[in-house]
Amino acid sequence: MKKAYVFPGQGSQFSGMGKDLYESNSLAKDLFEKANTLLGFRISDTMFGGTDEELKQTNITQPAIFLHSVILAAVQGEHFKPDMVAGHSLGEFSALVANKTLTFQNALTLVYKRAMAMQKACEINPSTMAAILNLDDKVVEDICGEISRSGNIVVAANYNCPGQLVISGSNEGIAIACEKLKAAGAKRALVLPVGGAFHSPLMEPARVELEAAINSTEFNSPVCPVYQNVTATAVSDPSQIKMNLIAQLTAPVKWTQSVQQMVADGATQFIEVGPGKVLQGLVKKISAGTEAVSV
Repeated sequence: MKKAYVFPGQGSQFSGMGKDLYESNSLAKDLFEKANTLLGFRISDTMFGGTDEELKQTNITQPAIFLHSVILAAVQGEHFKPDMVAGHSLGEFSALVANKTLTFQNALTLVYKRAMAMQKACEINPSTMAAILNLDDKVVEDICGEISRSGNIVVAANYNCPGQLVISGSNEGIAIACEKLKAAGAKRALVLPVGGAFHSPLMEPARVELEAAINSTEFNSPVCPVYQNVTATAVSDPSQIKMNLIAQLTAPVKWTQSVQQMVADGATQFIEVGPGKVLQGLVKKISAGTEAVSV
């Protein structure tokens, strides 16, 4: 029996996240306080008592979800024994702490730099994302390609599960795509409340900024493979992990393909570590009958 630990990305945050850990576990409290010191502000206060609006800000959301995930994993102690790990977008950083590729401090520093760089990229290029439901991936890809060739960038960004593909692009491009995709038979084409076109070429300024930070950070040999968003395959080589992590900002998240590959490689139980239960739901849709639970 192989255990696959999976870590959520942006969108899973909620007010009060991590408060129970802080109040009941001395290791958790210590790690939250280390994070407050490292970031230079008390992110724990915002996590425990902030408004939904405050928690939605990229510079808060990303480190908050990361902290909730990695601290939840840390307090499992010797019970935490992954055979493989993966994370959805931002969650890949949590996964890399879980398999000991990155230290807690180095990963948190990178996550915060990533959040700030993405925020800047969003301001440079006003853009958004939309969820397309119940339409074949190939149809979505073809229509996005057609719109992009006409001058408005739109790309497939998150392959979440069969029948759920998130697209990313310029505001105008997404508006055109939603109309065309609904006309092509999509059950829904829902513009998402996000700050920009994540996992698209419009994140190139952030990719350049993050590349420098990642290249100057030490990556260790992991204790188990990480299934990375960019390749959807098991990766254990630190230099390859770095390259894929840099590429991730402008490339699609191949979550469907990652889960399928983990199952093919022997994963029998998926354990979600972090706020929410989004990934459990996706795993069950990708691989019917596969066990998916929370820590």
